[in-house]
Amino acid sequence: MDFWTNILNSVQENPVFWMVCAVLTLAVTALMIIPLLRPKEIGDDNPDIAIYRAQLAEIDRDLERQLLAPDEAERARTEVARRLLAANNAPKAPEGAATPTRWLSAAVTVVMLGSGFGIYQMLGAPGYPDLPLQARLAASEEMRANRPSQEALEAAAPTPPPVEVPDEYREAIEQLRIIAPSRPDDLEAWSRLAFHEVELRNYAGAAAAQARVIAIQGEEVEIVELQRLMDLMVIAAGGLVSPEAERVIGNVLERDPGNIAARYYLGALYNQTDRPDLALRIWREIIETGDPSNFHIASARSQVSDAAFRAGVEYAVPETRGPTFEQMDAASDMTAEERQEMIGGMVSGLASRLATEGGPAQDWARLIRAYGVLGDQEAARTVWTEAQQVFVSSMRGMEILTNAARDAGVLEE
Repeated sequence: MDFWTNILNSVQENPVFWMVCAVLTLAVTALMIIPLLRPKEIGDDNPDIAIYRAQLAEIDRDLERQLLAPDEAERARTEVARRLLAANNAPKAPEGAATPTRWLSAAVTVVMLGSGFGIYQMLGAPGYPDLPLQARLAASEEMRANRPSQEALEAAAPTPPPVEVPDEYREAIEQLRIIAPSRPDDLEAWSRLAFHEVELRNYAGAAAAQARVIAIQGEEVEIVELQRLMDLMVIAAGGLVSPEAERVIGNVLERDPGNIAARYYLGALYNQTDRPDLALRIWREIIETGDPSNFHIASARSQVSDAAFRAGVEYAVPETRGPTFEQMDAASDMTAEERQEMIGGMVSGLASRLATEGGPAQDWARLIRAYGVLGDQEAARTVWTEAQQVFVSSMRGMEILTNAARDAGVLEE
C-alpha cells in the first residue's frame, strides 16, 4: 500500500518524469504487440501460377524457334492464360498461417506493464526527489557538516562484549581511573589508563585518556600517538568518523600527507557522507601502493568494492599473496601429523600477524575457520569477538566474518 501511495505522490510531484516513463513504456509495448495484432497476408506464390507462367514463356520460345505455328501458339497461350487467371483469383494460403490472437496481445501488455512496475518497486525509489550532481554534492556537504559529535556517536555505539578479567585487575583499573584525573599532567598515569581501557574494551574511556596524553605532550607529540587517538575515536564511535576525529585526521595529514591511517579514515569519512567517489580515489591509491597486511589498508580493502559500486565504477581489488609453491610442495610430501603441525604453525603465524598488524576480513575469517578445523573452539570464538570490533562498520566484512564463525561452529544464533 505504501508503494502505491508513494507512486501517486510521486506522480503529483514529478508529472513530467512519469509522463516520459508512460510514453516509453507504451511505445515499447506497442512495438511488441502490433505484429501480433496484424493479420498475416496470404501469399500468392501458388505453385500452379509459377507453372503457367513458365508454360507461357516456353510457348514464346517455341514460336521464336518456329516449332509452333502462330495459330497453334495463340490457342495454347489463350488456354494457359485462362488457367493462370483462375489460379491467380484463388490463391492458396501457405501452411502454418495463423490468425492473430488478441489474448496473446493482452497478455504481453499485462506482462510488460506488470514487469515495469515490479522492477521499479524492487530497484526504484518512488517519491524520491531528483538528485542532480550539484544537489548531491550539497547534500553531502550538509551531511558532513551536521554529523553527530563524538560524544553522541559514542553513546549510540553498540556496547562491546564484556571481557573476562580477574577482579583484582578490574579493581586496580578503577583505582587508576580515580588517580589519573587527580594528576592532570602525569603522562605515565594517563598512558597506562589509555592502555588498560583498551584491554577492558572501554574505547570511549581509552580515547579520552589518549587525548589527555597528547595534550600533556603538546608540540612534542609524535604522529604515532595521534594515530592511536584516531583509531580509538573511530572504534569508540562505532566505526564512524566524528567532527572531532576529522580534526585529528587533518592534524596528522598536515604533518605527514602520506600517512596511511589518516588517509584511510579520510576515505571512510567520505564514504560515510555519500562521496564514495572520493573514498574510492583515496583507498585505491593506498591499496595499490601499500602493504596488504597493514591494518588500515586491509580495512580499506574490505570496503572499497562497496564504495566502487556506489560510485558506479568497476574496480577489482588486487589479490593478496597466498602460500608459496615451496610451501605447497612441502605440504604434499608430508605425513598427516607433519601436515597438521605445519598448519598449526601457519595458523599461529597468521594469528600473530593479525594481532600486531591487522589484516583484511578474509584473513580474520581464515583464522576463525582454521581454529574451527583444529578443534580449538575457544580460540575461534575469541578471534570472532575481536574481529567484530575491527569490522563493525563494514557490512561486507561482517558478512565474511559471520559466515566463517558459522562454519567454525562458534556463532551464537
